[in-house]
Amino acid sequence: MSTTSRITATAVAAAVGMTALAACGGTGGESTDARTVTLVSHDSFNASRSVLAAFEKESGYKVKVLKGGDAGKAVNQAILTKDNPQGDVLFGIDNTLLSRGLDAGLFTPYKAKGLDDVPEALRLDQDRHRVTPLDYGDTCVNYDRAYFTRHHLAPPKTFDDLLKPQYKGLLVTENAATSSPGLAFQLATVAAYGKDHWPDYWKKLKANGVEVVDGWEQAYNERFSGSAAGRGKGDKPLVVSYASSPPVEVLGKKPAPEEAPTGVATGTCFRQIEFGGLLRGAKNEKGGKALLDFLLSRRFQEDVPLQMFVNPARRDAKLPELFTRYGATVDKPMTLAPETITKNRERWIKQWSSLVLK
Repeated sequence: MSTTSRITATAVAAAVGMTALAACGGTGGESTDARTVTLVSHDSFNASRSVLAAFEKESGYKVKVLKGGDAGKAVNQAILTKDNPQGDVLFGIDNTLLSRGLDAGLFTPYKAKGLDDVPEALRLDQDRHRVTPLDYGDTCVNYDRAYFTRHHLAPPKTFDDLLKPQYKGLLVTENAATSSPGLAFQLATVAAYGKDHWPDYWKKLKANGVEVVDGWEQAYNERFSGSAAGRGKGDKPLVVSYASSPPVEVLGKKPAPEEAPTGVATGTCFRQIEFGGLLRGAKNEKGGKALLDFLLSRRFQEDVPLQMFVNPARRDAKLPELFTRYGATVDKPMTLAPETITKNRERWIKQWSSLVLK
C-alpha cells in the first residue's frame, strides 16, 4: 500500500529526485500527446502487463507511470508541481494524507464508473468525488518466523509487547514524516494510547532500540530479515509492513508451504485506504477519466491483490486463493476519524520527529 507525503526538507528533496518509469514502453516524462495518459504514483504501484495492455488496446491510450518514492514523497511532489502537474492521475494518496491533497486543491472532481460497487466506508469524499477509493489494507508489524523459532522466542502480538526487553533492537519502522506506513504506525499508537499518552509510548519504544528509515522499500527489502527480496541480508526480524505482506513471501514457491515464512502481529494494525484522483490542470483530462474508470474496473481490481498485495476497493472483486490463505485477517484494526487526522496530523508529526529522530 503497494505504499505511502509529509512536507519536510528531507521529503521535498527526495521528492524532487522522482524516478520515472514507463509501465508499458517508453521512458518517464510528461504526456507528449493526447493519446498518452500519465499516472503519477508511489514506488509500490504495479499492474500485470496484460491488464494494462488490455486497457491500452480498448481505450487507445498509452499508459505512462511516474513513480516518486514512498506515497508521502509522491504526494509532496504533486503538491509542489500542482501548477504544472507531471501527470493526469495521482494514485496512492491515502486516508492519512488525504486532507493534505484536498486542501492543496490537487484534484478535479470526477465520479468514476463502478463507484457504486465500493462500500460506503471507503468513500471518504463521496459528496464531492475529488478522489476515488481504489484499495485498502492494514499496516501492521510483520515478523520473521525463522528468527523467533531459532531464538525460542514468541513473536510480539501487541504494541505493549514491542516495549519488552526481549524485543530490544529488533524493530525497524518507517519515518512518520516521509512515509505513509510510517505515519499509519504512528497514528495506530495514537489510537491505541490516546492523544495525550502516545508520546510516552514512543519514548519507551525509542529506548527499546527501534530503528527508523525513510520508507517501506528500505525497511522491508533492506532491513527486514524475513524479506525474500532482501535475501536475508537484513538483521531486523520485526518490520512495519502490511497484513497482506506474507503472501508476497509465498508467491511462486513450489510446493506451497503450510504457512508463510513471515507473520503478522494483528494487535498492531491500522486501516489505510488508497485513492486515485484526476489532477487539476491535467494535460489529458479525458484520458485521465478513462484511466480512473479502468483503475476501478473489475479487471484491474482483481489484479490488485497479487500485484500490490492490498485489498481491492470493489466488493465484487474476487480475491485469489494465495491472498486469502496466507494473508492475515484483521478483525479490529485501529482507526482514527479523518477529521481527527486532518486537525492533528502536522502537529503529531512534529512531535514524533522531535521525540524519535533527535
